[in-house]
Amino acid sequence: MKKLLVAFSALAAFTGSAMAADMAPRYAKAPPPVVPVYNWTGFYIFGGAGGGIWDASTNTRVTGTGNGLSINQTQGGDGWFGTVGAGYDWQFSSNWVFGIFGDGQFGSLRGTIQDPVFGWTSTIKMQDAWAGGARLGYLVAPNVLSYVNGGYSGSHWSGTNFLNTFSGFSIPFHTNSFNRNGAFVGGGVENNLNIFGINAPGWFMKTEYRAAYYGRQNITEFVNTTNLPTGHDISFQPWVQTISTSLVYRFNWGGPAVGHY
Repeated sequence: MKKLLVAFSALAAFTGSAMAADMAPRYAKAPPPVVPVYNWTGFYIFGGAGGGIWDASTNTRVTGTGNGLSINQTQGGDGWFGTVGAGYDWQFSSNWVFGIFGDGQFGSLRGTIQDPVFGWTSTIKMQDAWAGGARLGYLVAPNVLSYVNGGYSGSHWSGTNFLNTFSGFSIPFHTNSFNRNGAFVGGGVENNLNIFGINAPGWFMKTEYRAAYYGRQNITEFVNTTNLPTGHDISFQPWVQTISTSLVYRFNWGGPAVGHY
């Protein structure tokens, strides 16, 4: 009997130890944190507004007299514009993005142009500009792109009706509108709106600086009534600087995917 009791006691002790082991808390290693993975490859469109200034190297000369009488001046203007455009980007590594784009600017960057030989003055405006180029960007954060860009730019400048510089009265002389082509360089920053706490998948904001350099144009002065040349030209070479902010929509974005770095 004593042997039987000892055997039962040993069995009970073993069973209790096993149950206690099964009931002990078990801890598993936490999974690594997930981070959003963004893909910048795809089409996008944008629209916004900005402001700009221009400076122009001008030379007024009397034509038909060899070198003749000429006067050099630097003149300029400023104003506001709207912009729209589209592009396509390729994210070719974890941090680098390359893209191509085209855009237009529509508004009025307005300034003064003068003929100091005749004593005439008027207003000239860059009414619109267009550009096509490429950009190269670096992702300073998965949803923030810092970039530089450059390419071709064209511009359209208004014609003028002159005033007498001293009296301010209108006089019957004018210049015609003209186009100028050139090149631009610039840069900016583009970021997803969620960095501001806005839940808007696919929506971005970009702010960009641009400097455009245009070729020289000889602007002929005409008589309004006969449209014949007056014998004076103004050589005009503008340099335009702009800053704009735009909303961007990326068609392939759809919010970040989930993954691990």
